[in-house]
Amino acid sequence: MLDSLNNWRLPKKLLAAFIVLGVMLGAVGLNGFLSTRTLNTIAQTHVQRGVGGMSALADVISNVKELRIIVYSYYNAADADDAAKLRDRVKSGNDELLKSIDAFDNIADDSLKPDIAEMRRVAGELTQVNDRIFDLRTKGDFPGAMAMIKTEGKQASHDTIAQAQKLIDMMRKRTAQKAAEGEATADTAIFLAISLASAGIISIVLIWLAINRSVAVPMGRIAEVTTTLAEGGKVDVPFRDRRDEIGEIAEAVEQFRAAAEARAEIDARIAAEQEIVTTTLRSSLQAIREGDLTQTISAEFPATYAELKTNFNAALAALRDLIGAVAESAVAIRTGSGEIAQASEDLARRTESNAASLEETSAAITQMDDRLRATAAAAGRTVQRADGAMGVVESGRSIADEAVQAMGRVSESAKGIDSVIEGLDKIAFQTRVLAMNAAVEAGRAGDAGRGFAVVADLVSALAMRSEEEAKRAREQLTATQTDIGTAVEAVQRVDGALQNISGDVTEVHTLLSDIATDNQAQSSTITQISAAIGTMDQATQQNAAMVEETSAAARNLNSEVTALSDRAAMFRIGNEPRGAAPARPAARPVPAAITTSQVAPQVSAARKPAIALATGQDDWVDF
Repeated sequence: MLDSLNNWRLPKKLLAAFIVLGVMLGAVGLNGFLSTRTLNTIAQTHVQRGVGGMSALADVISNVKELRIIVYSYYNAADADDAAKLRDRVKSGNDELLKSIDAFDNIADDSLKPDIAEMRRVAGELTQVNDRIFDLRTKGDFPGAMAMIKTEGKQASHDTIAQAQKLIDMMRKRTAQKAAEGEATADTAIFLAISLASAGIISIVLIWLAINRSVAVPMGRIAEVTTTLAEGGKVDVPFRDRRDEIGEIAEAVEQFRAAAEARAEIDARIAAEQEIVTTTLRSSLQAIREGDLTQTISAEFPATYAELKTNFNAALAALRDLIGAVAESAVAIRTGSGEIAQASEDLARRTESNAASLEETSAAITQMDDRLRATAAAAGRTVQRADGAMGVVESGRSIADEAVQAMGRVSESAKGIDSVIEGLDKIAFQTRVLAMNAAVEAGRAGDAGRGFAVVADLVSALAMRSEEEAKRAREQLTATQTDIGTAVEAVQRVDGALQNISGDVTEVHTLLSDIATDNQAQSSTITQISAAIGTMDQATQQNAAMVEETSAAARNLNSEVTALSDRAAMFRIGNEPRGAAPARPAARPVPAAITTSQVAPQVSAARKPAIALATGQDDWVDF
């Protein structure tokens, strides 16, 4: 897998790295979304079934108690109008009781249906007992009505309240189970978040290792090879089989290395051949300068200069016969020097072509340097964004702490209010009991206590209303306390999640800083490579200048040959008279043309100029 990355181009590698990071961030976000949705579902179920069910069961208990009080009030009713009103209140109380049971039945689980049916049954018995008590009271059977109130009525009320209390206990257990499920879900979400964060960190480390292995290390190796080649060393260029920018740079360096080696071999061979030729010619020309025209060249010349040897010996022999033929021989020498100049110019063009290739390589490396600098700048901006995210997370944590403290203060205040409401509820209940006792005593007093009974009924009604208002206030306060507790837990979990996010963002900040540092190091390495290539380009330009100087020297040789022909008349050969007509030697065979393959290195077809040392009838034989 890592070997296949070597064939990816640099933009593709960076794109793959950012895609992996994006996938990990998306996974973290998806985990948070799913966990939040699950917790919301559990919370909604708790509010709908737990709080709503508890409220409905509390209404059932309150309705039973209210029916109990109404029955006592009906027993002590002073006249028919009060009795009729109390009957209506009993009827509405029965309806409210059934509505409360139906409300609980609508939101309760199917597993509670048998208990709900039992509560319906005991509530029905309570209704029947109350009806029988009313019938006995209507018929004037006060002792029977009171006995039924204290026995069957009391038992039916207690059974209904006990069944409702049983359901309340079951709902509390279910609420505790739901809370445990919510905590388990939150723990699972935190575990997944930590796992995903760890996987993201591992992915970033692996990405850094892959980029370092596929880009930084090869670039450093190529820089070492380029420096070695620039210093004149011999080393193989690695990474030529890769198909990315590294492979292109390696291929360009390999072409430069091959061209440099071929050029060095050619220069060495030409220098050796020229040394042999110039040494021999120097000796022979010294003899000629001294007037000795009998010293022929006997040393073996290279194939390239074999014609020069033959021509020189022939020229020397012809010079012995006819010094006057110096002019024609000078023309032949001029032709040879022109060919040398042409070859030098061709070599200069090849050198300029190599210089152009080096310029293209330098431009490509400069572009890569710009891309790495842009990547480093992007990494720096990402680090700044990570700093901003860390600041936002810390601000969110401080706000969450303030919210928890404020909710704690509200919860303490609610507990104090609950104590006050409980005291008011007890006072109202005691007032109702006193009112019932007063009504009983007024009933025993007969007509004399009728007015006192009316006042007792009014006091009982006011106490009942006070108890109802206290009950509603307690219900609202209970719901508020429950919501506050849930909100505190949620804010605490949010604070924990923000703490984890802050740690993860800190680690990402550190890794991004390392990546930016590595990019800067890579940019520095590429700058060194560019400087080395610039040095090689300068050396190539100097070689081209030297070749041009060689061509100029060949042209100067042509001028010197002309001067030589002018001075040839100064020589005397043997006893022959100065004006004797020399005999022209027979023409020698024309040597084969030397092609480019004998002197030029193997380069690409697009850069291989055809160079041939053209020869013809104008050769050294004419000298």
